[in-house]
Amino acid sequence: MFFVRTASRSDLEKVRALLAASFHATYDDLYGPKKVQELIDAWHSTATLEKHLEAKGAEFLVADDGKRIGGMAYARRKDDRPETVVLHQLYVHPDCHRQGIGRDIFAELETCFPGVDLMELEVEPRNTQAVAFYSAHGFVPVEEVEIESGPAKGLKALIMHKPLETF
Repeated sequence: MFFVRTASRSDLEKVRALLAASFHATYDDLYGPKKVQELIDAWHSTATLEKHLEAKGAEFLVADDGKRIGGMAYARRKDDRPETVVLHQLYVHPDCHRQGIGRDIFAELETCFPGVDLMELEVEPRNTQAVAFYSAHGFVPVEEVEIESGPAKGLKALIMHKPLETF
C-alpha cells in the first residue's frame, strides 16, 4: 500500500528515476527516445527537483510504500494569480498504474492550497491516458497551444482547468 507524503531530499534520486521511466514509457513513441531524454535532462535534474522542494507556495508529494516511490506530484501557486495553482507534474511509475496512486496523490493535492479556486495543467493532447485521467477528475479542456520556448518548443499542449472549492 502506498502512502502520500511530502517529498524530501532523500527521495530525489528515486523521483528522478520514476520520472525517467514514466517519460520513456509515455513519450518515446510520440517524440522518440532522444527527444524524451532531452526533456528528462532539462526538466527532471536533481537540481530542478531540489528547487521544487524549496519553492514557496508549492507542494511536492510522493507516494511511498516503504520500499519504493510509486508516484509523485508537484504543484505551485501562480505568482501573478495566487488563486490559481498549476499542476506541473503528476506521474505514476509504469509498474504501478491502475493501483489508485494517481487518484490518491491528486486527492491530497486538492487539499494543499486553501483559498485557491482553480487548478490548471498542461498535458500532451496525444497522451490519451492522462487526458482521460484528468477529465475523470473534473478537468475540462480550455485550449490547445504550441509551446514557444525551451526544450519542448514546437510541441503541443492541451491546457485544462478544474474549479476548486475554496476553504
